[in-house]
Amino acid sequence: MRYQCVDREVELALLRGVQAGDEVAFDAVYVAFNARLFGFLARLTRRRDVAEDLLEETWLRFVRHAARLEPDTQIGAWLFTVARNLHVSYCRTRHAESAGGHLGLWPVRAAESPFESAAQTQFQERVDAALAALPVTLREAILLVGVEGLPSAEAATICGISADAMRQRVRRGRMLLAGRLGYTLGDLRRASGA
Repeated sequence: MRYQCVDREVELALLRGVQAGDEVAFDAVYVAFNARLFGFLARLTRRRDVAEDLLEETWLRFVRHAARLEPDTQIGAWLFTVARNLHVSYCRTRHAESAGGHLGLWPVRAAESPFESAAQTQFQERVDAALAALPVTLREAILLVGVEGLPSAEAATICGISADAMRQRVRRGRMLLAGRLGYTLGDLRRASGA
């Protein structure tokens, strides 16, 4: 799912609702961000079980801290920042190793034949492996900007770096990813429609 700008007034109203204990407002925030957060964490960790644990902790922190958030907080940016920071903490404390296996998280068109289906699966596995081989800082940049479609400035805020540094990470990540897949950066841009 690509990044979609939530109407700022709706987002602020949802935040006020969550802060007031409105379950409907929390459910709306959960529906808007849960799948995206899980996709980000699953691709970042390469382990479904770890992603599920980090996702659960992200939502627990949102519930715990919602009342103390500033009234103009961007909910999506806050949630992705928490998810990213939990992943960083997980890596530091557990020295997590990348798990093998294809999670099937990359959107693709439906295959028209068994041959096309096998080719799609093989390509997805190559992309997953190439992404997993990137340094985590470049992987998270690609996931936030390239997969989630977040603006570079928002992704930079999530990672605690400047917008220029984020753009450099995205560019380096794309170059490495393209190289690992045997493409030029131009091929990768044309394939993604960027």
